[in-house]
Amino acid sequence: MNRKAIKNTDHEANTFANDKISPRRLKAIFGGSVGNLVEWYDWYAYSAFAIYFSSAFFPKGNTTVQLLNTAGIFALGFLMRPLGGYIFGRIADRIGRKQSMTLSVLLMSFGSLLIALTPTYQTIGVVAPILLLTARLLQGLSVGGEYGVSATYLSEMATKNRRGFYSSFQYVTLIGGQLLALAIQLFLQKILLTDNQLHEWGWRIPFAFGAILSIVALYLRKNLDETTAFEKQKEKKSEKKGTLKELFKHPKSLITVIGLTLGGTLAFYTYTTYMQKFLVNTVQMSKEQSTLISFFTLFIFACLQPLFGMLSDRIGRRPLLIGFGISGTLFTVPLLTMLSQTTNQWEAFLILMLALVIVSGYTSINAVVKAELFPAEVRALGVGLPYAMTVAIFGGTAEYIALWLKDWGHESYYYWYITFCIFISLIVYLFMKDTKAHSKLNQDS
Repeated sequence: MNRKAIKNTDHEANTFANDKISPRRLKAIFGGSVGNLVEWYDWYAYSAFAIYFSSAFFPKGNTTVQLLNTAGIFALGFLMRPLGGYIFGRIADRIGRKQSMTLSVLLMSFGSLLIALTPTYQTIGVVAPILLLTARLLQGLSVGGEYGVSATYLSEMATKNRRGFYSSFQYVTLIGGQLLALAIQLFLQKILLTDNQLHEWGWRIPFAFGAILSIVALYLRKNLDETTAFEKQKEKKSEKKGTLKELFKHPKSLITVIGLTLGGTLAFYTYTTYMQKFLVNTVQMSKEQSTLISFFTLFIFACLQPLFGMLSDRIGRRPLLIGFGISGTLFTVPLLTMLSQTTNQWEAFLILMLALVIVSGYTSINAVVKAELFPAEVRALGVGLPYAMTVAIFGGTAEYIALWLKDWGHESYYYWYITFCIFISLIVYLFMKDTKAHSKLNQDS
């Protein structure tokens, strides 16, 4: 390449880096977000339809025990997330954010297709839950890499003064994936299939649909721009990029990621993923009522994310995190206790919505906060690995612990468990610096 061409390329990169409303930037944010939506749709379809397919993969018996087994596989899928965070984070830091995100969506697609095609326990016996577990482990590997890389990509693509706003779309699409799964569930429940058909074979439809959607995500991601931050550090040709040795040079940031994630991820998975089962199994609502309440609360929850993100761009990240920490510590037990005792659908909706407003203080900005803690050469790995480890331990086991305590006869212990974890995170929020004012992303420009 001649000097003139190199100069023109550098000029385009600088224009892209500095242009606040560049069409290329908007295309990148949209492409990264939609791909994220498809990934998380595939992940959440499992949870949304577990109430229908749990009996297909395990022997007939107690409904809570069947859900417990299904939740156990859900939790085991989370154990693969740290490995996914490491593998895909390393790929993102060494080869590119775009390439890493493309590979992760391919793996997720294969996992969904495997679930859609696996025969039932009555047909192939113990092989059925083994294949279900295999598919879930592959999906766990994929989504473990997805979070850190997409958080890094969206944060690096955002302009300095709008990072909170743009990066909040990671959770808009993350929640959007769950909404899409619930929307399909509502369509199947209300219009297309009977309850018996859903239990017998209809639950396979969303997994087949997810595999097809992944083709769309693959196309979008193959045509994305790479981030300027990665392109700049790529020129260094350092062997330190994306290595654990280099990552461990930032111990304070690693501990901060674990601490700030702990309470937030447990609350998030409780009020989103587990809540549908809670409304059926504890509140004694019908599956259709549970799905409808979950859908509308999640829709409003998704709409809140950019608003909280914009607020963080004005007042900083730390006030929002502290607000979540204090409110979560004080109100988790009362809210879940009231919800467990209500018999009114509107009351359940309002209680759950209040809980999700509180959680928005964490979900809307946690991606950008983590990205702002690490330099470009280990950013994807630094965001993804400690987050995935924390989610695997606390988020992934949320359903299992909740169902186990319910089966044991002490469901309220779970409410206190969430409260304690949020309190630990609150301590971290109180002593950490505001990453907006001390962002490592500023070093990329």
